[in-house]
Amino acid sequence: MVRAMTKDALIAAFGGESMAHMRYQIFADIAEKEGFKNVSRLFRGIAYAEKVHASNHYNALREYNEDQIAHSGVPIGPGNTSKNLELAIRGEEFEVKEMYPVYIDIAKMQGENEALKSFNFALKAEEIHAELYKQAKKDVDSGKDFNLKGRVYVCPVCGYTYVGEEPPERCPICGAKREMFRDF
Repeated sequence: MVRAMTKDALIAAFGGESMAHMRYQIFADIAEKEGFKNVSRLFRGIAYAEKVHASNHYNALREYNEDQIAHSGVPIGPGNTSKNLELAIRGEEFEVKEMYPVYIDIAKMQGENEALKSFNFALKAEEIHAELYKQAKKDVDSGKDFNLKGRVYVCPVCGYTYVGEEPPERCPICGAKREMFRDF
């Protein structure tokens, strides 16, 4: 059974990643309506990555059979694509700079290896997400769609997100094979 502090971190991370998944789906719809097809694809790809993170956190809690309330802070209030990218950047940077480093320390301290692995996968992927959103925002704020150089690929094991012509032979975070990547 996962120890209490790690359990609380997993539940909060599950809640936050679940909401990010849905928020990015909504943002993708808005970007598409505004004519930002590549930003929409980016949001959809990263939404899938957030679902991967939520699933990993949830699976680490499989021994539980009780009701829980997930408390997690997320930037709320969709707007146009530029605002939505700003909200996404804020959310990703919070996870990278504050949330996951603390959760990783808790899981290490408590010897919770599955949670530690899940948190590390998410942290490494979120760093990439923040940078991709910053690049997209720069393009959108200059009146252009995101200059995707290829396609958006997401590892279904860890949520690693790659933009290019073809994903790497193996995921640099978890080692999953290229053939497993999902294409957006």
